[in-house]
Amino acid sequence: LFGEKTKILENWIKGERYIFSTVNNKNLTGYYDLNIGNRQKYKMKVSGPVAKPKFQIIQKDSVIADIDATVKENLITLAFNLDKEKERNKIRLSGWEVGQAEYEGRGQLATGKYVDWSANRTGLLKEEKKEKKDSQKKEEKEEEELPLIEDVIYPFQAYGYKDKNRPQKKSALITNATVWTNESDGIIENCDVLIKDGKISKVGKGLNTSADIEIDGTGKHVTCGIIDEHSHIAISRGVNEWTQQSSAEVSIADVVNSEDVNIYRQLAGGVTAAQLLHGSANPIGGQSALIKMRWGSTPEEMKIKGADGFIKFALGENVKQSNWGDDNTIRFPQSRMGVEQVFIDHFSRAKTYKSTSGKKRRDLELDAIAEILDKKRFITCHSYVQSEITMLMRVAEQFNFNINTFTHILEGYKVADKMKEHGVAGSTFSDWWRYKYEVMDAIPYNGAMLHQMDVLTSFNSDDAEMGRRLNQEAAKAVKYGGVSEEEAWKFVTLNPAKILHLDDQMGSLKAGKDGDVVVWSGNPLSSFSKAEQTFVDGVLLFDIEEDQKLRRQIQIDRNRIIQKMIDFKKNGGSTKKPKPKSYHLWHCDDTNHSGGHGHGHEDDED
Repeated sequence: LFGEKTKILENWIKGERYIFSTVNNKNLTGYYDLNIGNRQKYKMKVSGPVAKPKFQIIQKDSVIADIDATVKENLITLAFNLDKEKERNKIRLSGWEVGQAEYEGRGQLATGKYVDWSANRTGLLKEEKKEKKDSQKKEEKEEEELPLIEDVIYPFQAYGYKDKNRPQKKSALITNATVWTNESDGIIENCDVLIKDGKISKVGKGLNTSADIEIDGTGKHVTCGIIDEHSHIAISRGVNEWTQQSSAEVSIADVVNSEDVNIYRQLAGGVTAAQLLHGSANPIGGQSALIKMRWGSTPEEMKIKGADGFIKFALGENVKQSNWGDDNTIRFPQSRMGVEQVFIDHFSRAKTYKSTSGKKRRDLELDAIAEILDKKRFITCHSYVQSEITMLMRVAEQFNFNINTFTHILEGYKVADKMKEHGVAGSTFSDWWRYKYEVMDAIPYNGAMLHQMDVLTSFNSDDAEMGRRLNQEAAKAVKYGGVSEEEAWKFVTLNPAKILHLDDQMGSLKAGKDGDVVVWSGNPLSSFSKAEQTFVDGVLLFDIEEDQKLRRQIQIDRNRIIQKMIDFKKNGGSTKKPKPKSYHLWHCDDTNHSGGHGHGHEDDED
């Protein structure tokens, strides 16, 4: 009890056990067969005191590696390296006791590959015998040496490509598929699609040609790429410049983040293009950016060249700051009637600014608003309530232009006749509602009713996660309102292309249009179907089989980094507790501008 090295292991208070430390009381000494995966077999020796045994890998009576081992009750972890000159190639195993001196579990090779392992005692130390000279040589190690510095990948993010492996523009032939053309030909069975020089070259049966990439489309469906009319992915450090009632001078095009992993994830959902919109914190927001999902490209390369300019406007609770508490009661407007007056004031100022062009200092804000009056820039307006929807159409008509798109537009079914007369499109949700008061009257039939009134209608995401499954959102128009499958598919393809004035380039499978093509495992409106290949401008940027290879590479890279950390600590480096990072996916009403990359933004520590 009074020994110098004695430690209290546990105590009991009122029948409750408190454990401070544990020791191994099992005699594990002896020789073991250590089996890792299907091929690797080693001899393991355990010696030393029972409380602190020493684990070693031996070969022909020689120690070839010491094992870092931890035994705690019925759990065990082992880590060792067979080549002392290559410390980073460490094998790590963890498992549990399954019998008397028998263990099994799961582990990782130096490559990051997960394998099963087992160890069972074959003899005691006193029964030690020399191995026979004619024993078989151990099979070669499965893992390859890991380089200290990996290749640069594009983008520098998960699922990035090594420069030599970056997908290139190639010809592609998809044969014998069910092809959704979105043209007058409709849906064609047993049809072929040829992509050449980044464009759709031919669509038809029995195309007798060859291509760099040939895909047997038997049992598969082929469509054009999905277009998301309202997205907030791939934007750095915030979507709202919200400190004033108009921020028409700012542009999302200046902050496109081409390394956002959501670009790749949406390619995996068949999305090939999107409009990146400013948020809805002020009546007149910033200018938008139209992009292709060109994963691995620079921000500038992501943008669609020659596309028309768009700008975000907003109505309702966000712009009058209803939902942001008592700290936001200073900025004008604070009411719906104030929101209307903001529009009238700014259009009037822009009209005067145009008439005095060249006589006054240039105003970037009024430049953008003047472009609206000149029908060179087009409004996408965040909207919900019928009275405000009607109001903005009247304001636009007062200044002799039309609103291009009402987005969200969840009370659009109430004013569909007025929208048709004005000539405005509706980009709505399939079935999002009741997330704030002004959405209480939303119904799932909204999209179908707008479509039936000949209002150009699309479904958008406004959300990084929903953007990966817009094909399923389109299917809801079939369920809620009886829209035909072919017309419902246009809600996420041809219709948003028309809304964004891009239908001469994309939105259907027609010779001469961009090679934005998706191969689906089944009907694209089915929740069971997967996008197996996604082409953008004729470049295969997502392939479901290649995706599995990239996932394995990510695991290898992760394991390499972990081993670097282990080696750093082993060599005396200082350590610290992990610092969690909070990731945020941008939405219309986000006003936090901190952080910067990845999923949306990374919150700074308070």
